[in-house]
Amino acid sequence: MSEEQAIVAGGCFWCTEAVFRDVIGVTAVESGYIGGNVENPTYKQVCTGETGHAEAVRLTFDTDVIGLADILDVFMGTHDPTQLNRQGNDVGTQYRSAIFPLNEAQKTAAEAAIRRAQDERDLPVVTTIEEPTEFYVAEDYHQEYWEGDGQRNPYCLAVIPPKLAKLRKSFANRSKTPIE
Repeated sequence: MSEEQAIVAGGCFWCTEAVFRDVIGVTAVESGYIGGNVENPTYKQVCTGETGHAEAVRLTFDTDVIGLADILDVFMGTHDPTQLNRQGNDVGTQYRSAIFPLNEAQKTAAEAAIRRAQDERDLPVVTTIEEPTEFYVAEDYHQEYWEGDGQRNPYCLAVIPPKLAKLRKSFANRSKTPIE
């Protein structure tokens, strides 16, 4: 097994984490914060929008099973990369659409993924490619959120199932769960 990591931000990290936990070849998903100017930020601080951090996920994936291009296509296809500093009702820079490449090859892959996503849309894709800064793992209660408290959270119940349905329909060959 050959593993690689990628860091993406596509709005609420609970939603992005739930999607990638269902992707074949993804071996770990951590919710956290990246791209800001405060060391060891808390969820409460990031929610103010004043730290500069994005809610993001750090993915570990088996490159023998899934490549970075497919990871990025799933990412672009399961959130709205045309919304600037928001996803639905979540508004603020902490909900921006961004890719944080960890090396030059990932930066090239990110540029290509954004071009592919733009080719499929009329509205401009606003996903940014940002220099990776320190990734801070979010508090424990944010990890595997959908599998636990998220099942009782009205926001998650409204937002996550449609994202998972889109994954299972648009990327059926990449989803651990078959279309229902």
